[in-house]
Amino acid sequence: MTFADREEAGERLADRLEYLRDQPVVVLGLPRGGVPVAAQVASRLGAPLDVIIVRKVGVPFQPELAMGAVGEDGAAVTSPDVIEMAGVTDQELSIVQSRERAEVTARAARYRAVRPRLDLAGKVAVVVDDGIATGATAKAACQIARAHGAARIVLAVPVAPPGWEERIGAGADEFVCALEPPQFFAIGQFYDDFSQTSEEQVIDCLRSAVTSPPRARADVTQDADSGGPPGLDPEVEPMAGATRLAGDLAVPAGAAGIVIFAHGSGSSRHSPRNRYVAATLNDAGLGTLLFDLLTPAEEADRSNVFDIGLLAARLSQVTTWLRARQRAEPIGYFGASTGAAAALCAAAEPGADIAAVVSRGGRPDLAGSRLAEVRAPTLLIVGGDDAAVLDLNRRALAELRCEKDLAVVPGATHLFEEPGTLAEAATLARDWFLRYLPRPS
Repeated sequence: MTFADREEAGERLADRLEYLRDQPVVVLGLPRGGVPVAAQVASRLGAPLDVIIVRKVGVPFQPELAMGAVGEDGAAVTSPDVIEMAGVTDQELSIVQSRERAEVTARAARYRAVRPRLDLAGKVAVVVDDGIATGATAKAACQIARAHGAARIVLAVPVAPPGWEERIGAGADEFVCALEPPQFFAIGQFYDDFSQTSEEQVIDCLRSAVTSPPRARADVTQDADSGGPPGLDPEVEPMAGATRLAGDLAVPAGAAGIVIFAHGSGSSRHSPRNRYVAATLNDAGLGTLLFDLLTPAEEADRSNVFDIGLLAARLSQVTTWLRARQRAEPIGYFGASTGAAAALCAAAEPGADIAAVVSRGGRPDLAGSRLAEVRAPTLLIVGGDDAAVLDLNRRALAELRCEKDLAVVPGATHLFEEPGTLAEAATLARDWFLRYLPRPS
């Protein structure tokens, strides 16, 4: 399978990124070839387009082979294995880096005259290139986006070799790729037209791109004393005992209830998928609280991320905090991955009084014996192509003694990345909560 050109590659990549629609996204193309791809993604998502200027640092005698990359703000990455294999000296590396830094400066002057740098603070930065080979330039771009305050980084490309995520490591929070061929030699082999993108094409893309962020949701209001404009989630600091956490609370006027989200391992309150579901619930008149289950210091110890008992305790404590703040509203839980197990364990606590629980791509099996103690109506949502997790959910369903159901979304894998699958999961969750959260008249 090949792409006709970069524009078609961008369209097909955008299909995989639909779950980010209506999120606070900024699409960042890597000049020059990544910008036409990014322009298609930005247009589809209704998101602003910007560039992250990065230059490959090529081996002196083989410039197409990257031994690193440099970018704006002094960002630099190297590939020690390539440097060692090619026998490049420190002096040779320094010379090539200096030359490419000069080109970064020159390009920045040209592009920023057309499009001043967009603010990334608190945004979902979608970093887009026309493909991944060594990953050096993409890794440097992710470093820059992180340094400019992006809350979450999604690295998205039309084509990459198998295992490409490992080359980026922790540089990105999520990875999206339209095509991962087993026989990969060069990016250009997967394009019918892979002609060089000109400076004029990059500038044209920047000039014609959407310049305004996605429309705010006017029917979601902030807390009365937040002082902010309607349609934006106010930042709150939920208390879990003596521990202060970070969260985002959105409560529409007359909300029928509030759903607290428990994110999966390695994720956070900024999870684009959870935020997509939360927006769907907000549109239906339900409140939502997304919060970080752990402090940054606690996250540094990876054992905490999988400590279901700790996560469930945090969820219960934050529920107590929310009830004191919001008084009478019914509360539901939405859990993803390991967060689903934490939600079920918290719902099983004596006196928890949770109105409903929904799990998306969850691991309810990790709740163990607590499953039989859950009394809240529980919906398990699983992708039809997520075979291993689907089997675990079927077994967990048999252990539940509450009102329950298992909804299988056809064609969805574990992360619900396939077009339309996340929207279907969000609709299922919305309908379940609307059925069980409102208290009887």
